[in-house]
Amino acid sequence: MTDTAVAPASRSTVGPALAAGAGLAAAVGVGRFAYTPLMPAMVDAHRIDAHEGALIAAANYAGYLAGALLLARRPDLNNARSFRLAALTLVMSEALLVMPGPTVLPTALRLIAGVASAVLFVGCAGAIARLGGHGHAAGIAFGGVGLGIALTGLLALAARPVLPWQALWLGAAGLTAVLLVPALRLDIHPGHRATETSSRQRSTRAWRALLVAYSLEGVGYIVIGTFLVAAVGAYSGPTVGSAMWVIVGAGAAPVVLWGMAARRWTPAAALVVALLAQCGSAALLTLSTAIWPAIVSAALFGGTFMGITMLAIRVGTELSDHRAAATLTAGYGSGQMLGPLVVAPVIGDGYTVAFVIATVVLIAASAAAVVVVREASRLSLRSTNRRSSLEL
Repeated sequence: MTDTAVAPASRSTVGPALAAGAGLAAAVGVGRFAYTPLMPAMVDAHRIDAHEGALIAAANYAGYLAGALLLARRPDLNNARSFRLAALTLVMSEALLVMPGPTVLPTALRLIAGVASAVLFVGCAGAIARLGGHGHAAGIAFGGVGLGIALTGLLALAARPVLPWQALWLGAAGLTAVLLVPALRLDIHPGHRATETSSRQRSTRAWRALLVAYSLEGVGYIVIGTFLVAAVGAYSGPTVGSAMWVIVGAGAAPVVLWGMAARRWTPAAALVVALLAQCGSAALLTLSTAIWPAIVSAALFGGTFMGITMLAIRVGTELSDHRAAATLTAGYGSGQMLGPLVVAPVIGDGYTVAFVIATVVLIAASAAAVVVVREASRLSLRSTNRRSSLEL
């Protein structure tokens, strides 16, 4: 688990890393998260109300979970044909949101978009894992999510005052299509089973602790991601709330810094630091949603959530195999489904209690990640002792 001399990404990995980054920007940054800044425009235009907006968001989480579970159970479906079909489906699901009709229509479309986003995410993550998933390549790829989020935030800030919500969704669909073009060149195929040697070295306890940590991260992350803009907007106005989303995206872009941290320490140790930093983001929101604490919280949140994803998948791949991305994403998706249900009863006139719950959950996630570090260290020590015995 300890990282040995990892060189920066070579020319042979930069191209695929950039393509995967574009795919992740489309699948997650736009495909999943465009709804956060664009939903208020739909509510203002009376296309949906706030309650319907929450149901539509939940449908997207459910679709993402369903897609991840499907690929975890059927890794053979993680192939180039499914990837291209998911790309087309995601673009069409966004464009078709402009159609009039009952609430069930946008709900179904966001459900479908969630499934497509999961397929694209697992495909891109698997492609990066096959490159080694180390150095700057993974940072470049996962940084694409921050780019996509920032672009959707800028789209909402610039176009919402002058364009109807339908035009915003068509713009999001066009942006998704452009970003997906380079991703279609990625080498997408199912991961291979772990080798006999890696199976002997794998720690079941570490893998289970990682799955718990990442699932809890799904709960804490979705609470912050869902209510940050609304909480700040209620205090400082909708424009400031939307601006927080741009800060989240900008903070998520330099994921490569977490790759550097993983080389300096270990990926598992860097994961603990990232989870604790995100815990700080939630804790700040429990104290105040005034503009400066909110800016720091948004920056911490943006700067950690994709780093956590990158590190968790990297550790999971080392503990298991390339199919770990699908299993971890399923746990993460389960957490996202659970998060809104846990905090919904405590949201009344404010969001403070919701952020308290997120803080506690992220503390638990950090504790589970510490178990991963300890197990990885024990495994590394055992391997070192075995090599020393062989040398003697």
